[in-house]
Amino acid sequence: MGEANSAVHSGMGEANSAVHSGMGEANSAVHSGMGEANSALCGILEVLLNLLQTSTSQDQLFLLLFEPGNAEILYTLLLNHKYTDKVRDLVFKIFEKMLKCDKVYEKSKQRIKLREVGYSGLILLFNEIPITLSLIKNLLNQVLNSDPVVNYKDIMALVHLTHKAGLHIRLVICKKLYQLLQSQQDAAQQISRQAGWQETLVKLYLRENAETRDSSISKADSASTSSLDHVKNRWSASESHDSGKGTIQDKLDNDKDVVDRPAMADRSVDSHSIVDHRSLDGLIQSVNDGEAVAMETPTEALAKSWASKAGGLSLDLSRISYELGDSGTPTPGSLTSTPSPSETSRSFPNVQSDRESSSFMEDSFCFNDDFSLCENFGGAEKSEEELTRMLSEILLCVMWRGVDGSDDAAWLERGQVFSALTKLGTANELLQPADEIKLNLLEKMIEWAVTDNREATVTTLPVHTENAVFLLHTVQDFLQAEGLVNPALWTEKVLEEAVTLMDSLMVWYSSGTQWMQLSQVGVRLLLGFMAQDNIQVCAMATAKLNTILQTKAIDSQDEACYLLGKLEGILSKSIREKTETYSFLIPLIRSLLPKIHQLLYMQLHLPSLPNTNGSPSFFEDFQEYCSSDEWRVYLDKYIIPYMKQYEIEIFSRGHESMAIYWKNCYEAFMVTWHKRERERGESKLKFQEFFVEPFTRRSRQENLRYNNMLKQINSQHIATLRQWKAARRGLVSERGPWADRKQSAVHWKLSSAENYSRMRLKLTQNYNFDPHTEASALRDNLGMQESKPANESLLLEAVKQVKVSDVEEDMLELPEEDSTAGNSLNEIEEQSQKEKLVISEDCDLITVMDIISGRLEVTTQHIYFYDGSVEKEEGVGYDFKWPLSQIREIHLRRYNLRRSALEIFLIDQTNYFLNFPKEVRNKVYSRMHLLTVGSPNLYGTRSPQELLKASGLSQKWVNREISNFDYLIQLNTIAGRTYNDLAQYPVFPWVLCDYTSEELDLNNPAVFRDLSKPIGVVNEKNAKSVFEKYDNFEDPTGTIDKFHYGTHYSNAAGVMHYLMRVEPFTTLHIQLQSGRFDCADRQFHSIPATWQALIDNPNDVKELIPEFFYFPEFLENKNNFDLGRLQISKERVDEVILPKWAKSPEDFIYKHRKALESEYVSAHLHEWIDLIFGYKQRGPDAVEALNVFYYCTYEGAVDLDAIADEKERKALEAMINNFGQTPCQLLKEPHPVRLSTEELEKRQARLDSCSLSVFQHLTELKSFFVEGISDNVPLVKAVVPKNQSHSFMSQGSPDTLVTLSQNCLMGTHGWLPYDKNISNYFTFIKDPAVSNAKTQRCINGPFTPGLEVTTKLFVVSHDGKLLFSGGHWDNSIRVTSLAKGKLVGQHIRHMDIVTCLATDYCGIHLISGSQDKTCMIWQVLQQGGVPVGLVAKPVQILYGHTDEITSVTISTELDVAVSGSRDGTVIIHTIRRGQYMRSLKPPCESSLPVTILHLAISWEGHIVVNTSIEGKSTLKDKNALHLYSVNGTYLCSENLKEEVSDLCVTGEYIVLGSVQGFLSIRDLYSLNLSLAPIAMRVPVHCVSVTKENSHILVGLEDGKLIIVGVGKPPEMRSGQITRKLWGSSKRLTSISSGETEYNTQDHK
Repeated sequence: MGEANSAVHSGMGEANSAVHSGMGEANSAVHSGMGEANSALCGILEVLLNLLQTSTSQDQLFLLLFEPGNAEILYTLLLNHKYTDKVRDLVFKIFEKMLKCDKVYEKSKQRIKLREVGYSGLILLFNEIPITLSLIKNLLNQVLNSDPVVNYKDIMALVHLTHKAGLHIRLVICKKLYQLLQSQQDAAQQISRQAGWQETLVKLYLRENAETRDSSISKADSASTSSLDHVKNRWSASESHDSGKGTIQDKLDNDKDVVDRPAMADRSVDSHSIVDHRSLDGLIQSVNDGEAVAMETPTEALAKSWASKAGGLSLDLSRISYELGDSGTPTPGSLTSTPSPSETSRSFPNVQSDRESSSFMEDSFCFNDDFSLCENFGGAEKSEEELTRMLSEILLCVMWRGVDGSDDAAWLERGQVFSALTKLGTANELLQPADEIKLNLLEKMIEWAVTDNREATVTTLPVHTENAVFLLHTVQDFLQAEGLVNPALWTEKVLEEAVTLMDSLMVWYSSGTQWMQLSQVGVRLLLGFMAQDNIQVCAMATAKLNTILQTKAIDSQDEACYLLGKLEGILSKSIREKTETYSFLIPLIRSLLPKIHQLLYMQLHLPSLPNTNGSPSFFEDFQEYCSSDEWRVYLDKYIIPYMKQYEIEIFSRGHESMAIYWKNCYEAFMVTWHKRERERGESKLKFQEFFVEPFTRRSRQENLRYNNMLKQINSQHIATLRQWKAARRGLVSERGPWADRKQSAVHWKLSSAENYSRMRLKLTQNYNFDPHTEASALRDNLGMQESKPANESLLLEAVKQVKVSDVEEDMLELPEEDSTAGNSLNEIEEQSQKEKLVISEDCDLITVMDIISGRLEVTTQHIYFYDGSVEKEEGVGYDFKWPLSQIREIHLRRYNLRRSALEIFLIDQTNYFLNFPKEVRNKVYSRMHLLTVGSPNLYGTRSPQELLKASGLSQKWVNREISNFDYLIQLNTIAGRTYNDLAQYPVFPWVLCDYTSEELDLNNPAVFRDLSKPIGVVNEKNAKSVFEKYDNFEDPTGTIDKFHYGTHYSNAAGVMHYLMRVEPFTTLHIQLQSGRFDCADRQFHSIPATWQALIDNPNDVKELIPEFFYFPEFLENKNNFDLGRLQISKERVDEVILPKWAKSPEDFIYKHRKALESEYVSAHLHEWIDLIFGYKQRGPDAVEALNVFYYCTYEGAVDLDAIADEKERKALEAMINNFGQTPCQLLKEPHPVRLSTEELEKRQARLDSCSLSVFQHLTELKSFFVEGISDNVPLVKAVVPKNQSHSFMSQGSPDTLVTLSQNCLMGTHGWLPYDKNISNYFTFIKDPAVSNAKTQRCINGPFTPGLEVTTKLFVVSHDGKLLFSGGHWDNSIRVTSLAKGKLVGQHIRHMDIVTCLATDYCGIHLISGSQDKTCMIWQVLQQGGVPVGLVAKPVQILYGHTDEITSVTISTELDVAVSGSRDGTVIIHTIRRGQYMRSLKPPCESSLPVTILHLAISWEGHIVVNTSIEGKSTLKDKNALHLYSVNGTYLCSENLKEEVSDLCVTGEYIVLGSVQGFLSIRDLYSLNLSLAPIAMRVPVHCVSVTKENSHILVGLEDGKLIIVGVGKPPEMRSGQITRKLWGSSKRLTSISSGETEYNTQDHK
């Protein structure tokens, strides 16, 4: 049994899971084919059903099925319109098996029986499903077989479902109801207790239900929508209606003014009533949710008519009861009869209607699989007749037998049937006219009333009598109202049954007020029948009235006038139309005239009246007399007025009572209907809550799991494919083992990597290159085609509403840092061991090419972004993860003029631009600010103006501490300009105006542009037209402010214009031009031509972009795009035409950058800053400077969020992007002027805290030496780490200077770079430990025997705490603590000796080279921003060399790793992905193999390569320097006379030390010597430059440390000491070494 049980659970788990996954698969398969989906699901359900029938472990299987959640799956399968009836049949069979299971408690079956929710909720959700006979059969069987007692509420819910079905299905449900009424004693009573049963049954009369039509339309509209989602949407819509509809009484009260007259007598409806009822129908529609379209008509005349009657009749029947009890006279009411319905239920009376309906009464009507019994009823007409007849019988039974009693409440229930018929019949076509149905019901009710009274006992007689009396009043009111319009309603059967009923009640002969009124009603009915054209009816009514008159005395003149007046009207019509009616009336006249002759004084007024007593000619005489004046005058003067008065007095009260009654019926009908709809709605909500929503959740989870699985498989596939592609590229690349003989063309795109001056210098391989041949073809074939301008009138109309007058600063209010931030940091420190989520928000990552939707998560340790896009390039998304300690800056940004974005800058210059919902941005910023508040570069929530002031950049620029380029790029960054958004791209000035001369003389002011003027008026000729344009402009709408220029100096189109030769800007340019290249003449093809067009056209005001000063590749067509030909010269556009003074793109960039940094630009750049970022950007100063642009370009000019229309907002955003955006205004006062060179020197002379740069005073250098560090042992490392941190208490204390001797002796010395009062300008404090053998610290472990220990084997961490070393015998990289001299890490990954190490500028990565011909990139492990070692596994392993690695260098910010090998090959890889980029083969005039000795990379990516030819000492190019750009462009070479032992690159200079004992300083760009080599007399082993560029440290072979710095001015005296160490009483001279100047002359 254990195995079976396990099998069941496992089988059921599979089946259950299969249903879920089947649903997911089926839903997915819907799109590919419904047949597959249905067959798959049917197969699953058949397996499950088969297991229930044949499995040996049925009990366990049933228990598993009854577990929560499984029934929900099956019920929701019924609701999906995409599945066929076969699926539903299988579901119902499973339900049947479950309900028949006797192994579970009945309580467990309640959920399947829907006891908690009811079938109404299920029925309401069948709105998308065609109602078939199979569905109704299954539902009926389930409802009837669920319990031994029939649940009539569920039965009525099924009846409601059939409203949308065809006639044959409605006939089936009616037959079942009929059978229940026959077989169940309390069926009629149970049905009558269901809310809204009247409308539910009456709606079966609809010939073609409106709901069917609406649902078919709905299905067509929503074929692609899931039914469950559709149901939920529809229900939520109805809920929103319900919430605002008010009470039912409020709606009904509005209708009281239109129901104030007898509805049965007046069928006219004014327009006001129709309008009123439209609101009611809207209410019906909102509540019924499409289920009662029959209620939706605006024309409800009859509904209002019926609604105008209310109330009931109160009869005093006590007298009859006593009379019957006393006399024992056999009256009709005392006949023997069966008990009343209140006592026991009985079958329908055996009257004619029963016999007529016997054809479809079967003793055992039930459902089976043979549907032919239900479908073939002999044609549609016969079906309609049978349905009408059967439905009438059902209604009659429920009305007469089901509704107990004869009080007002009982008749209110019955009257609602007529209200329902009136309302439905007004809007829809019924199987039979509503009047005929009502007549049929009334006929049978009278018939049943006669039978009831005949068979009543003494106990039941009062109830039957009251019912009969009220019924007669109802019939009279119905005929008087509807019969006036439709004479066919005055039928013989109604007359016969009504007369029989009145006779049985002895109406004509009873005394009492009520009976008198009833007799008057009877007489009025008879007179009405007599007035009909039906001769038979007329004759019967006349005969009955004659009989009554013969036995009844007439004592009232009013009654006599009424009878005579009514009869005269009938007589006149008969005489006039010559009908047989006259002959029927004469006996009645003979009986009437004698009774009223004296009462009406006829002997006085009608002396000529023929004698009625036995006159043989009375027939003819009276006919003639009726046309006499005497008769006419008598009638008009005496009879007719009294007749009318009598009608008013006698019948008006009855009319009013019935009007109130019908009004109450209608109101009760609507209240009941609303109540029922509310109950159905609650049932629907419960069904959704208990069944649909759990299933939806489970289905969503399953679909999510399934989709995630597919996504993971797809991602794995794509990632694997990407890795295979990368592996293949590596294998077949020029340095790969399977290198192709003919390498395919390599294409390039711009990388997002930046250096510390925010230069994007590097190109990376474009593996998805598009040559854009189609764009070229479109340009050539279609020529110039201007894009249609936007509809500016529409935009300006929108702009009017959203224009902003005042600009608010983008600032946040954050908690005080002292309390909240400190507490948060404390909490973070406590939680540092456990990462916790702080905030998670959806956002967009903005890049130049794409907007990537995703999610940002910030934890206590990291920041994460998860790419939510579906399509990712080669499977690689934009996901990122960074430690919070790597965040350098966070700036508030605008995107599409909304203050909704953040830009995050990391230490390695990576940056991310994230756009959030507007209200979310500030919350994210606040949390991140608290987490990173310790960073010194985060400026809190300051505005851009305050950020600039706090940064001190302006003063640094004034003091010439930073370059013009760096200052401009930082101003752009602070002002919100970013590379990530083309609409806010950094803006740089045109600085030159001479692009035609052969040589560029930067000392000539005439070659420079006037920086004090906007570019549009640099040409004086344009100034006048620009001024007049501003002065004459006037916007009649008042929306557009005056402006000088309609275009802007920086916009997306301008950026793409300049960068169109470089991807991705080529693609963006083509997208902007509607899929084609722009016309060649309009492209950026010549710098001189662009400048000339700028000068000639005042409307072209484009400034430059930063790339003009650092990126020569944008001037070249490296990807060989077809850019077309110029129209006039037919010259092909390729690379940009340069000025004559530029020999190459690199030369142009070099000279253009020199121009930017020139003295003239330095002296005038502040004027341009005032125009772009400063006080001349806005206001009167801008007007005076002719510097006003279109208002939409200014920050905060419009509030886009105020535009409700999405299209208008998008159009306005596009217009703003097209115009461009003005940067944030950073200064509101004139910018300070930069110091000249002379002013700077004077200032430096006055200050005593500023160290002088050796590169700015190359002619004043002096050398000093320090001894005693490692006497007679070569000094292989001497460096001052650049990122040394000091606590507040140690501010002003010396930095650390690290030395390392060839014997592995480490020293950590004190270093102060500048003191004006010391003769050598620096302070060196020797580490005492290096002189004491007991305290000396050395590197642990021996080096490889035979390996020369050089400076390339060692790297000092940027904080001066760790030493990384290679060259060890075990192929390891070792990490040693400099302070303690202890080994803290050992990493063995290389297969051979490590030959060289290098670290990047920011201290994030370390690169190692080895004799195993590979390089490895390691991540420096940090804790709290402090290096503590290396990550155990390398980030990348780089291949491609065929000989041992001799030198390496790395730049994390540029994502570049460079390695050189003994065979003379230099290979460049990327760091992040380890991709092979290119190989460099330095040239050699001798064509001999060279060895790469040293490599270095500058901030701007210039790669310096030092080569040597081994063993050939006489060759001119034995030793050489070569210069390459970061993109592998060869720039220049320089032969060297000496062999380089070490080199480093700082700024624009290369510092070299040689084996021959010389220190050289060369210009980086030309490789020329900047001054004569300085002789060190002994071989140099290492060189380095201190972090302030104040000194050059040189390690010599004899162990001396040479410190080269700017010499002492002659006026200074040595020995003046004014500065002390922190907390020390010792003067610096007492602990300072190196007072002796080093003699740099050779020994003779």
